[in-house]
Amino acid sequence: MTRSARRTRRTLQVAGVGAAALLALSACSSDDDSSSADSTASSSAGSSSSQKLSGTVTVFAAASLKESFTTLGKEFEQQHPGTKVTFNFAGSDALAASITGGAPADVFAAASPKTMKIVTDKGDAGGTPATFVRNQLEIATLPGNPDKIASLKDLGRSGVKTVLCDKEVPCGAAAEKALAAGGVKVTPVSYEQDVKSALTKVELKEADAALVYQSDVRAAGDKVEGVNFPEAAKAVNDYPIATLKDAPNAAAATAFVDLVRSAEGQKVLTEAGFLKP
Repeated sequence: MTRSARRTRRTLQVAGVGAAALLALSACSSDDDSSSADSTASSSAGSSSSQKLSGTVTVFAAASLKESFTTLGKEFEQQHPGTKVTFNFAGSDALAASITGGAPADVFAAASPKTMKIVTDKGDAGGTPATFVRNQLEIATLPGNPDKIASLKDLGRSGVKTVLCDKEVPCGAAAEKALAAGGVKVTPVSYEQDVKSALTKVELKEADAALVYQSDVRAAGDKVEGVNFPEAAKAVNDYPIATLKDAPNAAAATAFVDLVRSAEGQKVLTEAGFLKP
């Protein structure tokens, strides 16, 4: 073989090795890109799946939260298609008793730490309760305030028919504190089991006034007239919320609590008359 032929053969061998190496690198790169894409797609699918909520969320909430929570429930359903929020609105003490008695629920929003403690003491809370709003009392009178009620002391006047919440429910306990702070003695025409029932007595003109929350006066619109009084500042209620230990829909329960505590949730609540925590 001539020197020229040997040189040509060596050149072809080197070129062949280089081409093979390039093909191998290209194949590896393709495999890596494919693997990376598959991994990213898998990760994305997993993330999407973890955020997908469905089913019913059952919320036990204080009666005073009815309007604002109903609004938030609709918002939650819009944010999470396939979910349904159902509510049980009542006096916080009655709700706490139902939960500790085994009633199925996902979330509990109480009108006082005392009623939430009934649930936590039984070990039925799924986590540590968090205060999400506060609420203050206001006097609800008939439209136009025909009895000229201007202060807490006016509720003790002869002939003024006043309604209070039962002492065992948060609005009743707050009323007791406010009346004690003002040194006012009131003999109510009735004690009601929740704040909405007390307000209804005035709306139906079965009473001249009721001690209820500011949020309830606002929700009633022109059906009643509100009268603020300074002693209310001594009886402000904190509202705690918690998921429940045996929540049938734990993931959705957590998401609902997150919505309530979010800036969006807080806006709905403050516009309804609640105070920030």
